[in-house]
Amino acid sequence: MALGKDYAAQDCSLARALEVVGERWTLLIVRDAFYGVRRFSDFLAHLDVPRAVLSARLQSLVEAGVLAKDGHDYVLTDMGKELWPVVHTLARWGEEHLSAEPCRLFLHADCGGRVGTDGVCPACGRGVPLEDIEIHVGPGGRHRDDPVSRLLRTPHRLLEPLRPL
Repeated sequence: MALGKDYAAQDCSLARALEVVGERWTLLIVRDAFYGVRRFSDFLAHLDVPRAVLSARLQSLVEAGVLAKDGHDYVLTDMGKELWPVVHTLARWGEEHLSAEPCRLFLHADCGGRVGTDGVCPACGRGVPLEDIEIHVGPGGRHRDDPVSRLLRTPHRLLEPLRPL
């Protein structure tokens, strides 16, 4: 018997949030959107997700208002950008408990300090807006060879569109 896709019997805001972002691949799609991935083909190449699954997840995220479709691009909405603390905190949790070393580092572009999950740079003490967070490959990063992974080896700011050649 297949699992249901909702938590209708749950009277809980977390359950409602999981209805939007809780399916397999969904948070990785959102993560990649923060990294600057915008095109269907680039999500497909980087995530190595089945085409039908990717299509369904992107459609669901657009319907929920997390992503917007702009021509051929998928872009995070303001609502989607509010997921950054969740994505960042989960990544840091995985880094702390499940990885030997971080795969990605999120640094304050102005001073180079590593941005905390609270959005504050401990080096300068300032809150860092998304647009001022630079993503770098961490020491635990694996080197996949798809076009998006190659671009992600070069530091760039979150939300800055990646354009694989």
